[in-house]
Amino acid sequence: MVYYFSSNTVTPAAFIYVGKDKVERYVIDFHVDKLSSAHIYLRMNEGSGWDAIPPELLTDCAQLTKANSIEGNKKDNQTIIYTPWSNLKKDGSMAVGQVGFHDQKKVKKILVPQRENPIVNRLNKTKLEKFPDLRQEKEAHLKEIRERDRGAQRERQKEEARIAKERREKAWQRDHAYDEVFTEENLAQTSNEDRNPDFEEDFM
Repeated sequence: MVYYFSSNTVTPAAFIYVGKDKVERYVIDFHVDKLSSAHIYLRMNEGSGWDAIPPELLTDCAQLTKANSIEGNKKDNQTIIYTPWSNLKKDGSMAVGQVGFHDQKKVKKILVPQRENPIVNRLNKTKLEKFPDLRQEKEAHLKEIRERDRGAQRERQKEEARIAKERREKAWQRDHAYDEVFTEENLAQTSNEDRNPDFEEDFM
């Protein structure tokens, strides 16, 4: 089971979800520091930096994370940790829900002074409960990326072919610019070989 939320603080709207995690790029994990809490996931738009999340969206994610922690929801001044999903480290010695990090430099924190009910209520109005086939969703998402990449590659190849053709045409024009000037007829008219021997007298 996965709960999906939509944050309209950015355009296009951002997708936030709670539940079973997804192994994919562009996913940011949020959880309450030092307390038990649900892990909230933010799917970033491709090309967006995880460390450049707009402040309004960051606030939405942090508020939703706090609201989904039984203990953290009751306390003020809670620290929310967020990091790329790929930076999470989990081994057999850790308790359920406990995680570590591969690289501490890729971990950021945001302080939530208190629960903001208007934000949480706005997000809860967008809440959808689904039972997705996460593997199939991931495959469909990766297929979409591959098709988009292939389309972009085809466009690049088409543009490269157009530029190559343009260069060939310019090179031909450059190499044949004097073709009409140096025709046999024009060369014969300017040649002294076939002239009358008395042609110099015409200048006198």
